[in-house]
Amino acid sequence: MNNKELKFLIQEGEGFNLEFKESYNSNMAKEICAMANANGGKILIGVTDEGKIKPVILSNRMKSEIQDLVRKFDPSFSIEISEFKGVVIIDVSEGGKKPYSTGGKFYMRQGANSQQLSRDEIKSFFIKEGLVRFDEMSNSKFDFAKDFSENAFQNFLKMSGIDNTLSRTEILRNLKLLDDGNLKNAGVLLFCKEATRYIGSATIICSAFQGNDKVKIIDSKKFDADLFTNFEEAYKFLTYRLNTEYIITGGARIEKLEIPEKAIREAILNAIAHRDYFSTSKIQIHIFSDRVEINNPGSLVGNIKIEDLYKRSFPRNNLLFGLMQRMDLVEEIGSGLMRINQMMETYLLPHPIVKVDDNFGFEIIFKRPDLQKMSIEQRLEKYTKGVEKGVEKGVEKGVEKLSENQTIIINLIKKNNYISKEEMMKIGKLSKKTVDYNIKVLKNREVIKRSGPDKGGYWEIVN
Repeated sequence: MNNKELKFLIQEGEGFNLEFKESYNSNMAKEICAMANANGGKILIGVTDEGKIKPVILSNRMKSEIQDLVRKFDPSFSIEISEFKGVVIIDVSEGGKKPYSTGGKFYMRQGANSQQLSRDEIKSFFIKEGLVRFDEMSNSKFDFAKDFSENAFQNFLKMSGIDNTLSRTEILRNLKLLDDGNLKNAGVLLFCKEATRYIGSATIICSAFQGNDKVKIIDSKKFDADLFTNFEEAYKFLTYRLNTEYIITGGARIEKLEIPEKAIREAILNAIAHRDYFSTSKIQIHIFSDRVEINNPGSLVGNIKIEDLYKRSFPRNNLLFGLMQRMDLVEEIGSGLMRINQMMETYLLPHPIVKVDDNFGFEIIFKRPDLQKMSIEQRLEKYTKGVEKGVEKGVEKGVEKLSENQTIIINLIKKNNYISKEEMMKIGKLSKKTVDYNIKVLKNREVIKRSGPDKGGYWEIVN
């Protein structure tokens, strides 16, 4: 702390992250607790509400008493205490083990005040911080006899590669989906006949509009079955209403959607896997003439920021996410948003816009291309030429770097011959262009080959 910083803080005045105290008292515990449960902040002792300094002395006794207050928090907490020109500064960091309580009570900053949380507010706080997980809760109202979808269950077993020799009860128990004989909400979402009978917000609503606003609806559908059926129907609705181009190559006709199909698929699955099922809102998919919007109820969990989503996955519903992984619907490694961006780049399309709002949830917006200006075929050709040109420049700088990248790829395949290109990029710290080109070179030189389908296949080192 210095004169300039102290003057700035006092001029700033009390607020969400700043509290003035004329003198020390034991009630300060609730202020520290409230800041720890929020975003942290500072408490200045020796400053009046009007911002005038009334110097205090930071004695060993005062320091010890303040530290003792936070040690008694549940869970225990720690702070930094310092003194500058008669002002005692308590630095409160944002807690990493929220929520914190003092004297059995929970507090939260609301503007410039610290308020005790009510029962409902405590419940909401636990949900917001991801400490109570909807998918792991037991659903005592679910009726196995009336509403369990055997078709959805058998489809799950097939997609997950699970042997059907055990009884249904034994399989559900092994999947951690039973609690005292009741099906957990993750199981309800996957194996129900009609989602809203037990989980009112589990539907997906798809709407297509004329033009760029919501004035005129062309078509609207609500999908209210099991999770995978809802995904398939929403995906069909969306892809059916997007433009498709036909590209003739070598006598064969290839269909290309205006927005990469895998990006659309990824975005819908992310909404299903990571949505806040405590919210009464539904997943909304809106198709306009210039864009596609996918709205997922629920803000980000805990301390996560938007930029964190491009680094790795932060599942809100761990049990459900794990079951979707078994079905090969979502990946554990990497970020869905990062993969979507890479897919959009191959089509020479801008990255989708991502918005997060505590009230309206998480939204991803895809801009639809103007196919009159440039067709998909032209964009793909331009992308391919750009890759080749970039590699040519790399070769001009020296073959050694190229060989090094190929060696990295080969070594990664040796360790895991089921490795994906996305994993090569992440683990090997290579760009998409570098991975695509060098795999092509290694294939042409018959150093490696791909066996099996794109999904579920593996690499072989030939030479």
